[in-house]
Amino acid sequence: MTFAQQMITIALCAAATAATRFLPFVLFSGNRQTPKYIRFLGDALAPAIFAMLVVYCLKNVSILSAPFGLPEAIAILVIVVLHLWKKHTLLSIGAGTVCYMLLVQLVF
Repeated sequence: MTFAQQMITIALCAAATAATRFLPFVLFSGNRQTPKYIRFLGDALAPAIFAMLVVYCLKNVSILSAPFGLPEAIAILVIVVLHLWKKHTLLSIGAGTVCYMLLVQLVF
């Protein structure tokens, strides 16, 4: 890509990102009530996306060959325990990721 093409690509990506961030405030501003289906999507999409990411991350784990999914199971246990204890999503995900990486790099 030429420099001009790179700049155009970056500008388009920035514009698309800004549009998706600002569009809800433009569409649902003022005294208008937010439609029920939009509120439903706001409540349902975050857990659905997290569930989809978990399934995606675990889709290639083989429980029939070594290490039998142990690093993944231990990391998930760390995430669940930390989240139930501290109720802090970023801490849970970050600690689980660090735990998993340490297990795969140093132990298994």
